[in-house]
Amino acid sequence: MSGRTAASSRDKAVATPLYEAIYAILREHIEDGTFPPGLVLGESIVARAFHASRVPAAAALRRLREEGLLRDHEGRGYLTGREGTNPIRLELPAAGLRLPADMATGLKTRNRHERMYPAVEHAIASVLPFGRFQVNESALAEHHEVSRTVAHEVLTRLERTGLVTQDLNQRWYAGRLTEAGLHDHFEMRCLLEPTALGQVMDAVPREELRERLDRAEKAATLRHTLDRIERLERDLHVDIVLRCENQQLRETIRRSQLVIVAIHNAFDLYRDSAMISLMVGEHIAILDHALAGRRAKAMKALEAHLTRSLAQNIDIVRNLGPLPEERRPPYLIQVPG
Repeated sequence: MSGRTAASSRDKAVATPLYEAIYAILREHIEDGTFPPGLVLGESIVARAFHASRVPAAAALRRLREEGLLRDHEGRGYLTGREGTNPIRLELPAAGLRLPADMATGLKTRNRHERMYPAVEHAIASVLPFGRFQVNESALAEHHEVSRTVAHEVLTRLERTGLVTQDLNQRWYAGRLTEAGLHDHFEMRCLLEPTALGQVMDAVPREELRERLDRAEKAATLRHTLDRIERLERDLHVDIVLRCENQQLRETIRRSQLVIVAIHNAFDLYRDSAMISLMVGEHIAILDHALAGRRAKAMKALEAHLTRSLAQNIDIVRNLGPLPEERRPPYLIQVPG
């Protein structure tokens, strides 16, 4: 392979969305018979093979299932081959996964960014209600053990979402999330999320809706923890609502959903069981309408849930104390403003 061709392949690996790269490689291995019939393909095993997170792995697997190249498995994940074949559990390299050297190099380069970005996005979003922070690019690179170039790329991507800004002196800043800003984000969500839910309801498998409804009903009986709250929010607002096909709609909703992270962390610090129980009950009602195919009622219930959440979340922001020092990442420096 020439140097130019290798560089082109690496560029393609970096430019292509990660889930599409994973999807294309898995599809090739399924269609050419490399993977044995009955091979179990789940989010974790695919993520490990591609050194990626479970999110792109899950998206790639869903697409393969929708195209009929995988079938459902009673356990977790999907199976290759026809009905009747016995499940085979192998790590993908042992099952024959092959990654061209140039493609692997491109994926490794992009995966450093892909693995780091969600962690930084979450960390910065979680401190927004507590004030204004300078983001130290060098400290960010050191904290995640990456180059300044990778750290800069992550911050540039965060700038596109509006989570950070850069001043004339090339310094990066995040926050503060004000009541007015919170109101604007929730207004966008009230307008757009019910529409997105209405668009995707028929596309979400009934068994998936049932699983998410069961999880919400179980959560109503358990102790409220940050992990459980975030999982329930992701079940509805991310894994279902953001499945809509309109890319602009998805991106606009997701930008406004970033404030969810900040509020969840406030919930964890100032936990109000009654408030959280109300939220869980509303999720149960929305998912129940969706499972029953009551589109208009599901959309209306989601809008009512978001409208009520706005006033509740403004109260939380108003009553926040200082950010606990152990929750401040070392690359964030609180500044006046």
